[in-house]
Amino acid sequence: MTIDVEVQYASDAENIPDQEQIQYWVESALTLSKKKERGKEEKNKNKPSEVVVRVVDREESAQLNQQYRGKQGATNVLSFPFEMPDEVKESGDMNLLGDLVICAPVIEEQAQEQGKELFAHWAHMVVHGCLHLIGYDHQEPGEAEKMESVETGVLTEMGFPQPYEER
Repeated sequence: MTIDVEVQYASDAENIPDQEQIQYWVESALTLSKKKERGKEEKNKNKPSEVVVRVVDREESAQLNQQYRGKQGATNVLSFPFEMPDEVKESGDMNLLGDLVICAPVIEEQAQEQGKELFAHWAHMVVHGCLHLIGYDHQEPGEAEKMESVETGVLTEMGFPQPYEER
């Protein structure tokens, strides 16, 4: 599976992962998860995929969180799965998965509060967001359990600690 990851930096926060690290985490999330392309038609399975990751500040995260989720304040990660408009015929050469918006200051704050290594938490949020892009959700307890299990498997395969263990 070929995955093209575009990373956009719109935050001046320190300790932000570089393009290569984010690319690795996205690729790992999409290739190590057992339910690749869950919810996508079978014809998309072997197409190159594209994901945009935008690293933002609190202000942009809060604005998007309010606009798209009706919630106030910045959040760690927002996922925007790509939905092909009915009037547009799908291109045969690329599987557009969607966009992730990650708030750097929130990630750093949460890592400190939760006693987690910063880049382990970054990896977790990238994996979490990517799983949303391919159809996973955590609205219902069963869905949450399944998603957390996949997240844990992907992260431990990459050498990170289990993300949901108490510290």
